[in-house]
Amino acid sequence: MATSTRSGDVLAGRYRLIDLLSESGGGRFWRAHDGILERFVALHVISQDDARAHALVEAARTSAQVLDPRILRVLDAEEEDGRCFVVNEWGTGISLDILVTHDGPLAPRNAAWLVADVADALARAHAAGVTHGRLNPENVLIDRFGAVRIIGMCVDAALHGLSPGDVQGDLEDLGGLLHCALTATWPGPSGSIVPAAPREADTTLSPRQVVAGVPQPLDALWRELDQHAGAPAPSRRRRRGSDHPDVSSAAAIAAELVAFVGDPAGMPEQLARAVPPINELRPVWLPALADPLPHDASRDDIPVVPPAAAASAPEPEAARPEQPDRPGQPGQTEQPEETDGPEDPPIPLATELPTEAGMPVFGEEDVTWLRTRSTPPPPPPPFEDLPERPLFAPDPPGGVRRPRLPPVPSGEAPGAPPAAGFWPWDTGTGPDDGDSTDNLDKVPGRSWLRLAMAVGLAVLLLVAIAVAFNLGRGRTALGGDPEETPSVTAPSTGRAAVLGDITLDDLDPLGDGEEDPGSLGNLTDGDVGTTWSTQTYYDNQLGPPPGLKTGVGLVIDLGTVRAVESVAVRMVDEGEMEPNQVSLHAVPGTAAPTQAPTGPPVATGTGGGVLTLAGAEPVRSRYLVLWWTALPEVDGDFRAEVSEVVVRGE
Repeated sequence: MATSTRSGDVLAGRYRLIDLLSESGGGRFWRAHDGILERFVALHVISQDDARAHALVEAARTSAQVLDPRILRVLDAEEEDGRCFVVNEWGTGISLDILVTHDGPLAPRNAAWLVADVADALARAHAAGVTHGRLNPENVLIDRFGAVRIIGMCVDAALHGLSPGDVQGDLEDLGGLLHCALTATWPGPSGSIVPAAPREADTTLSPRQVVAGVPQPLDALWRELDQHAGAPAPSRRRRRGSDHPDVSSAAAIAAELVAFVGDPAGMPEQLARAVPPINELRPVWLPALADPLPHDASRDDIPVVPPAAAASAPEPEAARPEQPDRPGQPGQTEQPEETDGPEDPPIPLATELPTEAGMPVFGEEDVTWLRTRSTPPPPPPPFEDLPERPLFAPDPPGGVRRPRLPPVPSGEAPGAPPAAGFWPWDTGTGPDDGDSTDNLDKVPGRSWLRLAMAVGLAVLLLVAIAVAFNLGRGRTALGGDPEETPSVTAPSTGRAAVLGDITLDDLDPLGDGEEDPGSLGNLTDGDVGTTWSTQTYYDNQLGPPPGLKTGVGLVIDLGTVRAVESVAVRMVDEGEMEPNQVSLHAVPGTAAPTQAPTGPPVATGTGGGVLTLAGAEPVRSRYLVLWWTALPEVDGDFRAEVSEVVVRGE
């Protein structure tokens, strides 16, 4: 029986193969569809007579013992028809190898959170006596919510012909995942398509040596894992001190990484935002189609005959059967017999009926009243033209218009002279007749309103003239004497002398201990063209956690205890200088400082150019510390650059 598989085959009567994802040494990895549960599954299949078949089934049984939502479970394992296959849960997302090769290394906190989540899941598996055996970037999946999924627990190693792994092998792979997430390179030991990590003298370079800006705790954690990988089992002990983190188990590694991350709130969402939309489905917008034109029956090649008309239409001459001619009626067919009742008017074809709103008729009822009229209704009568009306009334005879007669009050005879008074709406009658408008009634109060407005304008004009006159004489608007404003003169203080014979040293207690020590002499040589700068950071990693370190600085040694009035720091103006922030601290005692300064600073300066740091009173000390807690952005990176440091005092 054939053991080959192809797309469309159905295994065990329920798993239909859809997409071939990978193929290695006769083993195939498919995306399949479970026809019973209606879901997608991952399916590994090899030939039943393959040497790996028995180990693959045993690995599936071992993996089924682990119950963790971050590990894709084994759902089924079976051997039939010469095939051996294992069914796993299907996970959606992007694998770590595609993420780093497409988008580069992850941010330090995102990388630490990702590996911590994988290490915590492996700690549960190790507690159940189960190991992965081949934990490479291809087997770590990140979904769109930032959740981590581990693929191929035990099964992937068996499919590649590897023996069951041990706990130490999984720990070494955890170190490789951390190196891969921080540098986008893979140090091993399991195989991967990610580019190999650079090596020097048969030694893999640490993440901090490959990519600048990797935090010291993460670099130290990988170094400890790398040293444990090369050491024999009896000598794998945790060394005391902060430089030697605990890497003895997956749970200890997860704890170290979670301690570096700090507050885990929002980390899955932050990791999800770091995943680029590589495999997202995007909608396809089809062009809009024009509305179809109305149907034109005149362009049809075949005429459409309505069903009602087809039943009553006469047959053509060619298809009509021959009928015997009657005497006196050659060529005519037999006519139907006449009936005694009146003939119904012929029903026109459906194409001849006008469009009307009717009622559905059921049964054999009399519906003659629903038929359309045989004759069209008469048209409405035409509109009659209205007679033209003149725009003005016609002139009276003689060309003289006579005034209207006033209405006669009740009790008076027509034509009698009016009594006392007259009708105000009458025109042409009354005591004063004529066209003059001098006797029309005036609006009450209009004259007083005009007079008040004129007086108000005159008063405003006088006030404006008085104010202008007073201001022109140097007085107030009301004519008073202006109050004299006392002048305040800032007390003048003499500048203190520049202190010579000072030495400077860089201070980096939270990093590798150095910040460009070879250029410290440029700070006191009096030449603004020579500078000293901090290391370059890829993001603003100074400040409280989750920052890389709280700050970097310079130690000023005055040689002896002296009174210091101010310290001037000349910053090099390049890039955006607004985030630059430096503070001045006085160190008590006579011992040189080796740790980050504590306590309130003497003074704080922000920005670029010359920053003069001076307190309210001079301070007495031998050692001063210039401490940068924020660096300016320069060409996308962060770096502080100083040309001169001048100390003034006694």
